[in-house]
Amino acid sequence: MATKQMISALVKSRQSIRAFTNQAISQHELQEMLQLASRSPSGTNIQPWKVYVVQGNKKIEIQNAVKQAVIAVSENPEQKGWYEAAFQYYPKQWFEPYLSRRRANGWGLYNLLDIQKHEKQKMQAHLLRNFEFFGAPVGIFFTAHENLHASAKMAIAMFMQTFMLVAKGYGFDSCPQAAWNDYHKVILPLLGAEPDEQLICGMALGYADPQHIINEYYTPRIPVQDFAVFLD
Repeated sequence: MATKQMISALVKSRQSIRAFTNQAISQHELQEMLQLASRSPSGTNIQPWKVYVVQGNKKIEIQNAVKQAVIAVSENPEQKGWYEAAFQYYPKQWFEPYLSRRRANGWGLYNLLDIQKHEKQKMQAHLLRNFEFFGAPVGIFFTAHENLHASAKMAIAMFMQTFMLVAKGYGFDSCPQAAWNDYHKVILPLLGAEPDEQLICGMALGYADPQHIINEYYTPRIPVQDFAVFLD
């Protein structure tokens, strides 16, 4: 049986990795990890998740197609309306304390990478790394039927967290990526998805690059007393 120390170490060691080596992951390990993650809970056991694992030429095809769209939007801002997520992932207007946390996270990464506010080209290059799965050998897309609404999103979020912890236990690292959502009209046809599927999130999976400075970034967490209420 897993001990509290083992579970604690596993949870604390998981972080969003943004630079990977190209070392491959075996098909057998991918299937084992997905099977374990399928033990995640879902309301009334509907198991709404559908998972697309992309590697090799298919991964490159998707990366190139989405990067072309991202560059087109940066050069022609009026095209931004063409690429929007199928559902609202973030609020249209940020507010405190979430605004400050978001800014601290962004500038924490930029400071580590020595990217200043005026360096738009560096920012664009960093943005495009999202759409290369940060160099990971495996990309994953999670979809669900569009009519399952919040139930599917909650279930897939739990599936993803379970999968990331399982992957960490297998020695792999990951990064969940909502950045892909805006380009679902580009991605889903390349996956061969059904018309009623909705892209919920993407994920990079592989081995963390120990030489890249960005992987030194470890996000802070607020203390329990700031978010939990104990009632007796």
